Amino acid sequence: MIFQRIKKIFEGENLKARTVRGTFLTIISFGGANGLRLASNLILTRLLFPEAFGLMAIVQVFMAGLEMFSDLGIKDCVIRSTRGDDEIFLNTAWTMQILRGCVLWLMAWALASPAAAIYNEPMLAQLLPAVGLNVFLAGFMTTNLFTEIRRLRLGRIVSIDLTSQFVGLCAIIAFAWWLQSVWALVIGAIFGSIFKLFLAHWTLPGIRNRLCLERSSVREIFSFGKFIFLSTITAFVINQSDKAILGGFISLAALGIYNIGFFLGTAPYVLARAVANSVVFPLYRMRHPLESDENRRKIFQMRRLSILGALSAAALLAFSGPWLVASLYDPRYAQAGAVVTLIAFASVPMITFEGNLRAIMARGDTRSFFIVQFWMALVQVVLVYFGTQQFGIFGAILSLGLAPLATYPLRVRVLIRYGSWDALGELGLMALGFIVCGWASFVHRDLILALLD
Repeated sequence: MIFQRIKKIFEGENLKARTVRGTFLTIISFGGANGLRLASNLILTRLLFPEAFGLMAIVQVFMAGLEMFSDLGIKDCVIRSTRGDDEIFLNTAWTMQILRGCVLWLMAWALASPAAAIYNEPMLAQLLPAVGLNVFLAGFMTTNLFTEIRRLRLGRIVSIDLTSQFVGLCAIIAFAWWLQSVWALVIGAIFGSIFKLFLAHWTLPGIRNRLCLERSSVREIFSFGKFIFLSTITAFVINQSDKAILGGFISLAALGIYNIGFFLGTAPYVLARAVANSVVFPLYRMRHPLESDENRRKIFQMRRLSILGALSAAALLAFSGPWLVASLYDPRYAQAGAVVTLIAFASVPMITFEGNLRAIMARGDTRSFFIVQFWMALVQVVLVYFGTQQFGIFGAILSLGLAPLATYPLRVRVLIRYGSWDALGELGLMALGFIVCGWASFVHRDLILALLD
């Protein structure tokens, strides 16, 4: 009987079934992708040197900046627009996406030499244009991918993501074995991007995109995207400021070690963000809390479950981080264990608040979304800079958790207007997360305090 009810939920086409199935598939996608990344990471740390990961961390800062500084919110606009299934609108979005990719690649070439000079690393002048090719290729991604997310049908997307990532990581490992160079990370990633592009166009149902620029569609995308553009600039600061600032204070080897600890420690937060983007946002569009108390109750319930799951994963990593790193990596990366524990602790508010501002975007209020993001980015930059200056990696990590706490009152003020502040759920779960992850940090206090040296 229970099995039949579960089967009915997973096989149905009603909203509840698609939501449950979408959440499950997002978790599978996240687990599979990060499992592949971890496996390749373990292999690559034995084939390459820590400085290679430090170099790629800097490259990714610049590339993430380029992508975010030019984001028009095309995917989000397609997901929430009433014209999200219209062929002319989708083709216009696709054309604008291609133009954006071309501009980004040119900007990667333009930034290459200045980046090499800023960090005194000549190889950056070659790496940035090569990595920029990935952004150019992404511009040709079919809009059918956005349509599938819009309808909460994520099965094919998960298959495409995992298959292309597996192929790309195999290519990276093969090139690392052959070249013994940071170029393996670049060439393998390009190979994976090309494979994903062809796989998506071949397997996803829907229209076959063609070049088109309809004036009303362009106007709608720009109208929605003007504050998304500004918001993604602030999102870049929020997501990358720690690495950008740390790169000016510590060695490339230390930055590479931090990057490995960051990858492991932020995994629960990245999972929460993936669920928010792929499931919660479309759900807010279909059943917004302002429309009924029933909608509010169900969405709050779903968010609480996803937050609890992510916080449980963070707690597990907080306790096991040092052991995990010691078991998986060689002694050169031992300090990454303390980084994992401390980041798990700092990520508690990040996990708890993730996704609640999607209620604002679902109503088209990108302006308020930007204002909250702007103040959080500003506070985080100040905290990370002074935290790094005074306490190094230790200060930078704690600043990542302090910034969302400091700006929480502003977030609450906006959410109340949209009937989307879950005070009991958020504050209760955050307190629980701090208690458990704080206990883990106390257990590993000697390792964590060593980060101050």
